[in-house]
Amino acid sequence: MADIVEIRWHGRGGQGTVTAAKVLADACLSGGRHVQAFPEYGPERAGAPLRAYNRVSSKELRMHCPVLNPQVVSVVDATLLDSINVAEGATKNALFVVNTSKDPGEIRAKLNAGSEQKVFTVDASKIAMECIGRALPNAPMLGALCKMTGLITLDHLLEDVRKSFGKKFSQKIIDGNLEATRRGYEEVKEG
Repeated sequence: MADIVEIRWHGRGGQGTVTAAKVLADACLSGGRHVQAFPEYGPERAGAPLRAYNRVSSKELRMHCPVLNPQVVSVVDATLLDSINVAEGATKNALFVVNTSKDPGEIRAKLNAGSEQKVFTVDASKIAMECIGRALPNAPMLGALCKMTGLITLDHLLEDVRKSFGKKFSQKIIDGNLEATRRGYEEVKEG
């Protein structure tokens, strides 16, 4: 990946998208990288579309603005593909990961992805239901993003998920999120 990796997350309020961006930032930070994580949303309500951003670099980050040309686009809610141009500004070799049960080829056509762009899919909502009991797809999306970017190792990510969720939740929920993260890593498909 490039010296600075810019990631744009698309999701809806209540899906854990902002939390996922923060957990990724924490994992990269503890791995010795410079990071930024910040959300962008309108009226704060469950179900409202939102964006969150990450920047990850080996050097100090001095830029403080939204990510306009992401190398990675994470779509936590596939229904946004019908209403928002999630590919807007994405680099010509961008990586897309989409939470859907559909084949990556179908999503590639919907995104109108370029030949150098890579499209990955993972059924993060299904994984979350099976592991956590609720359709909170952020943990499986983190696992998938970790695998497709190689920014951090799965073990490092799992340790940071454990730390991040351990402050607020019971062991059962922590274990569910760890399993969901691991499955997202293992089940992501490239098209």
